[in-house]
Amino acid sequence: MLYEFHMLKNYPPTNLNRDDTGAPKTCMFGNATRGRVSSQCLKRAWRRSDIFRAEIGEENLGIRTRQLPGLISEKLLEMGADKEKVDALEPKISGFGNKDGKENKKGNYTAQVVFYAPDDIEAVATIMKNFLDNCATKKDVDKLKGKELQDAIKGADVRPITVDIALFGRMVTSDAFRDVDAAMQVAHAISTNKILMESDYFTAMDDMLAGDSMDERGAAMIDDIDYNSSCYYIYASLDTDILRENLKYSPDADQIVRKTVPALLKAMAFTNPSGKQNSFAGHVLPSAVMVECKSKKIPTSLANAFVQPVGGKDLVKESIQSMMAETDMLARDFQIPVDERIWFCVDKYDIHPESATKCCKSFSELVDSAVESLK
Repeated sequence: MLYEFHMLKNYPPTNLNRDDTGAPKTCMFGNATRGRVSSQCLKRAWRRSDIFRAEIGEENLGIRTRQLPGLISEKLLEMGADKEKVDALEPKISGFGNKDGKENKKGNYTAQVVFYAPDDIEAVATIMKNFLDNCATKKDVDKLKGKELQDAIKGADVRPITVDIALFGRMVTSDAFRDVDAAMQVAHAISTNKILMESDYFTAMDDMLAGDSMDERGAAMIDDIDYNSSCYYIYASLDTDILRENLKYSPDADQIVRKTVPALLKAMAFTNPSGKQNSFAGHVLPSAVMVECKSKKIPTSLANAFVQPVGGKDLVKESIQSMMAETDMLARDFQIPVDERIWFCVDKYDIHPESATKCCKSFSELVDSAVESLK
């Protein structure tokens, strides 16, 4: 089953996802400059959200980090390993993740960031404990080679992984951990409207310089920050067959898959990127959401609904109308089989596609309907 998620979110002034200059990311689309939020930014916001973690359960989630040596050291100490030996071993683990297992001379962290499941950490710690138990002294530990340690890690092909790894994939250059093809594809969110970049010039005032006691003039600090206002179209697709295959060594895989669809929908709807939120507080909910369920897996973005930038008096309404029109046009012209096309938009707008199989009165009804369609 292929699930496709389409969502419109209208933001006030924000800087959700910055480029190398600190300005909001942009792109050209339909010969017009659009606001953009990268797929990497969206995926991190969703998978790290309290909502997603509560729905899925911490035990079913991994950690993406370069700090594997520190994690293994903590685990070894919990297992009763000698601290002096652990301290000697930790730098050697910094070579994990690479084919040659070469120790990182810059510090006790791995050269590449890797997604680890709890079972990965447990497997590495168990093997490392065996090595330490066979070393009589710290000098014996010093003689160990990083490649030797890494090559001893077995069972990567059958070791259970977590939901976030199964969803978003993992690529490593070490046989100690298996590569995972992502079950979910996420597009960069783009604005339905042409954007005009603006800049906020601001000052910070010294609280001690006030009233009759003020003997200085001017601000304690002057700076500026770029921002824009955009209505974003967000698109993602989830192949539940790949998700099941990725989780096949995990206990209760089917139950976890059934948790994943509502968890993703809620995270996408109720979570926003964290960029500059203390300055802008751009926390919004979606204006329209559509979920398409397809047995015939032909993923189809609706981004071309916005080739002509949306404008006019009501940006949200016109964006919903454009998405609805594109949905109906594709349904008529291509007749791609759709098992379910579940639609929801806020009741301020009485808009729905003719091709929708179900129109929901609330977001929670849409979530429940999406779960019911899961096969």
